[in-house]
Amino acid sequence: MTDTTSSSDKTPSFEMTWGSSTSSGYCSEEEPEFEQYFTARTSFFPKTRKADIKVKQDEQIESSKQELTTPDIQQKVKEYNAQINSNLFMNMNKDGSYTGFIKVQFKLARPVSVPHPKKGGPETGGRRATGVKRRTSFYLPKDASKHLHISSRTSAREVIEALLKKFTVVDNPGKFALFERSERHDQVYVRKLSDDEHPLCLRLCAGPSEKVLSFLLKENETGEVNWHAFSMPELKNFLRILQREEEEHIKQIVQRYALARTKMQDALAGSTPG
Repeated sequence: MTDTTSSSDKTPSFEMTWGSSTSSGYCSEEEPEFEQYFTARTSFFPKTRKADIKVKQDEQIESSKQELTTPDIQQKVKEYNAQINSNLFMNMNKDGSYTGFIKVQFKLARPVSVPHPKKGGPETGGRRATGVKRRTSFYLPKDASKHLHISSRTSAREVIEALLKKFTVVDNPGKFALFERSERHDQVYVRKLSDDEHPLCLRLCAGPSEKVLSFLLKENETGEVNWHAFSMPELKNFLRILQREEEEHIKQIVQRYALARTKMQDALAGSTPG
């Protein structure tokens, strides 16, 4: 793997794009736990997506299966560079490999964990001696994206590891997966990449259009959540979120029934027997 953090003199290796939406909610700093947690406006469990977005794990893009010769790659790189209006070009290497940029969008429904900021001072010595590692967990904005400068030999797993390292995310890389998204015949298709696939090869074959092909970083869903992959502080925070959501739902139900009871009582009081 080539160093994903390397760059040319003209272009940065990483370019971060943030949207206007940000995470919001409560911070549990006042609580005697080792991890702060910032909840988002949405529920811990994501809502069902619209039916017009179809997920097809087994579908392959035909261009990704092509075995390209060195002349074919040179021609495709030339055609690719002719279609872009930025300086995010692809470059051929003498050994037949090539380098270029891919853009990865973050579509994470669950929070990520980063190391707790080090405040320093003698009061932290006791904690450090106990071996307890503090973490801060938060939700990444859903419209966040990142440009990575990678090689044609960089695997999907290495892309995930590079993204987590850039954001100093300490979660297990196995919790995440790289997906490709494409639009064909007014349908949206999403496919999970295997760990040994090469995203830059897919990018070259599909061309620079994000509509034809784009990359998403999502949770590595395998049907059921592997709770054993989470640390104890993470599990405690998940339970705390579920408890607060449960309390909020109970409060809403009680209020709804209380309102209905009041209306019934008013109707009974206003009616006359006969």
